Amino acid sequence: MNCRMIDLRSKEVINVADGSRLGCVCDVEIHTEGARLLSVIIYGRLRFFGLFGREDDMVIPWEDVQMIGDDTILVHYTAPNKTKKSCNILGKLFREDAG
Repeated sequence: MNCRMIDLRSKEVINVADGSRLGCVCDVEIHTEGARLLSVIIYGRLRFFGLFGREDDMVIPWEDVQMIGDDTILVHYTAPNKTKKSCNILGKLFREDAG
């Protein structure tokens, strides 16, 4: 089966690890010297209608792509562990003033 980039963009990406829908392919990463597809990129979801930016993009290595079908792409994706960043602006201000 041959597939063009425009065809990939219309396919839903499903995680076979938990059955969740990850989104649609937005971009791909290509190794230009070796002419190989390195990864599939899914843009992060919008936060509060886009006013607060978007979540992190999902970069799925090509090795994790299990199958490409007519409507969907099945992948085995495990999300990287995120560390919570505490953003306490008032705490930062008081610490700077106290020192």
